[in-house]
Amino acid sequence: MQQVVRKNHMDIAWHEYTDANGADIPVTQASLTEKASIIGRVGIMFLSCGTGAWRVRSSMNTLAEVMGITCTADIGLMSIEYTCFDGEKGFTQSLCLTNTGVNTSKLNRLEHFIREFEIDRKDMSGEELHTLLDEIERIHGLYSPVALGFAAALACCGFTFLLGGGPIEMFCAFAGAGFGNYLRCKLTKHHFTLFFSIVTSVALACLVYAGFLKIGELLFDISIQHEAGYICAMLFIIPGFPFITSGIDLAKLDMRSGTERLMYALIIILVATMSAWIMAMLLHLKPVDFIKISLPMELWILFRLLASFCGVFGFSVMFNSPIRLAASAATIGAVANTLRLELVDMAGMPPAAAAFLGALTAGLLASMIKNKAGYPRISLTVPSIVIMVPGLYLYRGFYNLGIMNLATAASWFAAAILIIAALPLGLIFARILTDRTFRYCT
Repeated sequence: MQQVVRKNHMDIAWHEYTDANGADIPVTQASLTEKASIIGRVGIMFLSCGTGAWRVRSSMNTLAEVMGITCTADIGLMSIEYTCFDGEKGFTQSLCLTNTGVNTSKLNRLEHFIREFEIDRKDMSGEELHTLLDEIERIHGLYSPVALGFAAALACCGFTFLLGGGPIEMFCAFAGAGFGNYLRCKLTKHHFTLFFSIVTSVALACLVYAGFLKIGELLFDISIQHEAGYICAMLFIIPGFPFITSGIDLAKLDMRSGTERLMYALIIILVATMSAWIMAMLLHLKPVDFIKISLPMELWILFRLLASFCGVFGFSVMFNSPIRLAASAATIGAVANTLRLELVDMAGMPPAAAAFLGALTAGLLASMIKNKAGYPRISLTVPSIVIMVPGLYLYRGFYNLGIMNLATAASWFAAAILIIAALPLGLIFARILTDRTFRYCT
């Protein structure tokens, strides 16, 4: 007899919060409970998309203001505790998610919902609004696991070139990342736990990379030094979105959300790198230096632009961005990341300082595109700089820590921490310069 897995989180029947016989009454005239249900539901839906606490709170406040009530909210990584007041009574509710992730398509639709609510949707009833939110909530993945596997393959292939790899490393990383992310998507779809999904997908990515490299070694006498690229095959797991949004939350003094997002990102990094390290031990792989590629400067810049575009485009698709949105983010990322790399190579700038300027450039370009196309800023900025997150540095830090080479491990970790700190700072300053609502702590 098959055992039924019982849900750990109960579903909320949102329509039961609407007033009796209130289907024809505008939500602005509804009870406090009904108003609060709309506010809380929109907040938890925003949170499920992976956006930061500042955006969640701002959206909840907008709805509350239009409805004529006051709302205070305490927001974490996967939960919201909020209270609504109407001057006489108060309504408090605690909401939580079963899992977290990134869905820029749903985020874009929710931001349109907020803008439309201010104009004409405030005359709709609570029942009508919940029905509309039902439709938005049904926006899950735009792409199949196969498409997401291909997106990860494309992203990691671009990553490989940018880190110094050649055609052989790029091909093997393409295959490894494709199979690895396909497996991760299938496991996530069936609600397997985070740790299990990470361990199995990273293990498969490393195994596929090593398998293709071994075939190449036997058939074409390929050098074993090409094993360096196995790290790139598992970089699809790097939690760039929570890393960046944690910095933005901390900048706005959303300490709970920022700290929880940072811990979530660090847990993913720890599990992924430990899994890759164990696979490296089993498969006798070492993170050696890439074989040097000699190209004219003009070709370096051209290929870096192309690789950066492909890398960011792949990550954007993995974040469930529509093709046009993914292409916009990829264009920003191509310019910003190539600028970062050239500042290091040609100007001799420290990598952390170059990362700050690259992120700043991405933020400024995103602001320009947002004003014209209407995309959510975070859907453009975060994917465009995810490719700058030093996943290679983090892995080499953990690898050397595992073999007790503490001095080398500390050096890699220090370099990674500086870059990771610089990336959200660049976006934050770009936001301060271009968004007056973000400029103040109100």
